[in-house]
Amino acid sequence: MGTALTELTGVRHPIVQTGMGWVAGPRLVSAAAEAGALGILASATMTTDELRHAVREVAARTDAPFGVNLRADAGDARERVRIIVEEGVRVASFALAPSRELIAELKDAGVVVIPSVGARRHAEKVAAWGADAVIVQGGEGGGHTGDVATTVLLPQVVDAVGIPVIAAGGFRDGRGLVAALAYGAAGIAMGTRFLLTAESTVPDAVKAKYLAASVKDVTVTTAVDGLPHRMLRTELVDALERHGRTRTLARAVRHAAGFRKLSGLTWSRMLRDGLAMKHGRELSWSQVLLAANTPMLLRASMVEGRTDLGVMASGQVAGVIDDLPTCAELVDRVMAEARQVLDALPGHGRP
Repeated sequence: MGTALTELTGVRHPIVQTGMGWVAGPRLVSAAAEAGALGILASATMTTDELRHAVREVAARTDAPFGVNLRADAGDARERVRIIVEEGVRVASFALAPSRELIAELKDAGVVVIPSVGARRHAEKVAAWGADAVIVQGGEGGGHTGDVATTVLLPQVVDAVGIPVIAAGGFRDGRGLVAALAYGAAGIAMGTRFLLTAESTVPDAVKAKYLAASVKDVTVTTAVDGLPHRMLRTELVDALERHGRTRTLARAVRHAAGFRKLSGLTWSRMLRDGLAMKHGRELSWSQVLLAANTPMLLRASMVEGRTDLGVMASGQVAGVIDDLPTCAELVDRVMAEARQVLDALPGHGRP
C-alpha cells in the first residue's frame, strides 16, 4: 500500500512507531522496522553516547529505514543532530517544532525531517520552514496532548499544508488506517499499540496494567509537570493531584536531581532546557521545575516496573487493546484489515 509516507521514507507500510521515552529502544525500533513500519528511536532519555550506541545497535539488527526522535528545545540538540547525520539515520522526528535552522541542517545532509505537532498553526509553521512531513496528534494520543480530537484536527492540517500528514492519536488497527487515509493522511503513527507488543521492553506487570485498563481508566492530568498529560489513572496520579504545592515541588526537586545523575546533564544545562521549555508558553517557574518529574516518573514504570512510584503515559486506545502481538504480527494484521476494509467499501472492491 504505497503512500506519500512510504515513498518519502522508503518503508513498506504507511505505519509509524512513535519515539516513546524509555520504551522505543533498539529492540522495539528494529522489530518495527523489520516489520515494514517506520521505527522511531527515542533519544530524549539517552545521553549522546547512548544515542550513538543505540543507533548503531538498530542498524546492526536491520537494514530497513528507521528514525530518531529529538527534543528540539534541548541544549544539546545540535550535537544529537550531528550524530544522526554521521550515523546515516534516514529520518529525524521532533516532539516539538524544530527551528528553521535545525530543519535546514538536517535536510542539507539528506535527512528526512518529520516534526510532531498538535495544532494547525504549528503544522503550517514547520511546513513553511521546509519540513518534509508532519505527524499530527489529536487529543486521544498519549503523553503531552491537546484537547482537539484527531478527527477534527487531522482534516484541518491536511487542508492547510502541502506536505504528507501522518495521523496520530487513537489508532490501533486497519480500520483506523483506512479512516486516516480517507481524511487525506499519508499514514498513521501509533505509540501505545507498539508499547503493547512482544518486543517492547516494558515490564510484563506494567503491560498487564495497560491491558486491564478500560477507556475510562485513561485520564488527562496536569499534576505531573503542569502541562496536560494523558496517562493511566492510578493511585499515584490521584495522590499527585491531591498534594499541595510544597510537597509537589519537593518531589520535583528530588526527581530533577535523579534525572541529572542519569542523563549526565549539568544543573546549568537543565536550567537552559527549562528556559527553552518556558519560552513561548504560559508556564510558571514551579511548572518548569515540575517538568523534571516526567522522565523519572516514566522511568520508574517503564524500566523498573514500579507502577506505585511511576506514571504510565497512554493513549485512550489502551482501553480497547487486549493482546501483545509481535511487531510483525501487528503490522501484518493492520495491513490485512486495511485491505479487507477497502475491499468492502461500496464501489471500491467486492460488493
